[in-house]
Amino acid sequence: MFKILVVDDDAGLRFSIKSAFSALKKFEVSEAFDGINALEKIKAATAEGSKIDIVLLDVDMPRLNGLEALKQMKEFDPGVIVLMLTAHATLNDAVIAVKDGAYNYISKPVAAEDLIALVEKAIHAHSLISNIAASSPVLVEAGRKIIGNTSQMQKVFNIINKLAKVDTPVLIRGSSGTGKELVAKAIHFNSARKDDKFVAINCSAIPENLFESELFGHEKGSFTGASERKIGKFQFAEGGTLFLDEVGDMPQLMQVKILRVLQEKLFTPVGSNREIQSNVRIIAATNRPLEEMIKTGSFREDLFYRLNVVPIFLPALAERKDDIERLIQIFVKKFNEVHKKKISGVTVDAMNILKKYNWPGNIRELENVIEHSFVLETSHMITLSALPEAVLESVGVSLFDLEKMIEAEKKAAETQASGVVPRGPVFMDSGVDVVEDADGDSDDESDIDIAGVGMKVTFNGELDFNAQKETFEKEFIIKALKTFKGRINQTALHANIPKKTLLRKIEKYGIVAKDYSGE
Repeated sequence: MFKILVVDDDAGLRFSIKSAFSALKKFEVSEAFDGINALEKIKAATAEGSKIDIVLLDVDMPRLNGLEALKQMKEFDPGVIVLMLTAHATLNDAVIAVKDGAYNYISKPVAAEDLIALVEKAIHAHSLISNIAASSPVLVEAGRKIIGNTSQMQKVFNIINKLAKVDTPVLIRGSSGTGKELVAKAIHFNSARKDDKFVAINCSAIPENLFESELFGHEKGSFTGASERKIGKFQFAEGGTLFLDEVGDMPQLMQVKILRVLQEKLFTPVGSNREIQSNVRIIAATNRPLEEMIKTGSFREDLFYRLNVVPIFLPALAERKDDIERLIQIFVKKFNEVHKKKISGVTVDAMNILKKYNWPGNIRELENVIEHSFVLETSHMITLSALPEAVLESVGVSLFDLEKMIEAEKKAAETQASGVVPRGPVFMDSGVDVVEDADGDSDDESDIDIAGVGMKVTFNGELDFNAQKETFEKEFIIKALKTFKGRINQTALHANIPKKTLLRKIEKYGIVAKDYSGE
C-alpha cells in the first residue's frame, strides 16, 4: 500500500483528494495543513518506520510555502515523490520545482482521474529507480567517484536527482547484462523530459549503409528503395531522450554526424537540403573499451569527450557477489507476481551454488536463472533441482553430487521442520563431498529415495572417484527408468534430472530406455 500525504491549507480540497485516493484501496492517505506540518509528519512517519511515499503539495501556504517545503523534503528524503499543486501556475515556479526534485507541477483545478493517473505514472518512474539499485551504479563527477557501490536506495536516488536536474549527455559503461538500458530509462522517466518519448536504438544491430537514414531519416527517392519519406530517430524522439546502446559499434562516418548534432543541435535528413533543429537528450551506453579504441583510431576522441560529460559505471555481478541475495529477493518478488506463485526464497544450498557461479551474463542472466527456477520449482522455495544444468555444471556439480546435495537438502528441511538443530552444514565449499548419516559417520553406502522407491549404492572398494561416480550414475538412471517404466519425461520429472542431462547420460552408458518399459 502506498502512503500519500496531501498538503494544502484548503480543508475542502484535502478532503476531496483524500476521498478519491482512499476509494482505490491501495493508497493510505493522511493530511497536513501547511509545509511545516507536512515536514513534521514526514519525519514522524520515518521515525516510526512508516515512510511517506508520495506528497501532493500546494505551493501557496502560510508559514512555509510549497517550494521551500519541497527543498527540505528532498534534503530529508531524496526518494519521496512530490507533485506540486497550485491555483496560480507560473512557468518560473514550475522550472524551479522540477529542478528541486518535484516529479511534476499541476495547475488547479485538476480532475480526480487525471491526478490519480499522474500519481500512477510517478509510481512507475519511482519503481524504475528501485530497480536501478540492482545495478549498483557509480557516478563519476570531475574525475571523482561521488557515489559508490550501493545497497542503499538513498544513494541511488541521489544519482537520479543529480542527472534529472541537468540536460547533459550521459555515458553508461558496463558489461552486457549489467542493466544499462534500465539506468537510462530511470534517468529519463525521472527527468524534466519524462512526458516525452524515450527512444532506444542498438548501434550494433543497424547495417552501416542504413545507419544515417535510421537516425536522421530520409526523403523520398533519396536512395534505391526509399519509396517514401521517413522520420529518423532524432526527429521521432524530439523533446525526449535518445538512448544510443552499444555506441562503441557506431561507424566512424556516423560518429562525425552525431558529434555535429551534439555540438550544433542540427541534423540533415538523407537526400534533403533542409536542416532540422534537434531538442533531444543523448544517453549512450557501451561495453567496449572506448579509451583503447581512441588509441587505435576506431572511436573519435572528440565524440568521447562530448558523450562522457556524466559517466556512470555498472560493475559486473562477479565483482559484487554480496549483492546476489538482494537481487534474488527483487526477482523472486517480480516472478511471484508474473507466475502467480508464492515462493518465499532460495534454499541455503541453492544460494551457495548461485554465489559460486561467475555470472558472465550479469544481472540479466541471474534474472533468467531465477525465472527458469520459478517455472520448474514445485515447492515454496527454489531448490537445487530447479537450477539450470549449465549453472550446476559450471561450479563443478555433477549428477552424483547433485543427488547427494538434494538428499541433504531434504534432510535439512525435515530437520528444520522437526525443530531439531542440525549438527553441521550440509553444503561444503567445494560441493558436497560427504554427507553425514544420522549417526555421524560418512558410510560407504547411502540410501536415495526416488519418488518413494529406495535405492542402495554400495562402495565396491575401488579408490577412484570418477569410477565410483559413473557407477552410481548408471545404477541410478537404470533404477529410475525401471521405476517409471522407461518413460523419459516421467523419469526426468520425478527423479529431478533435467531431461537433457538424462538423455546425455543414457547415451553415455549405452542404456536403452525401452528395455525397462515392462512390456
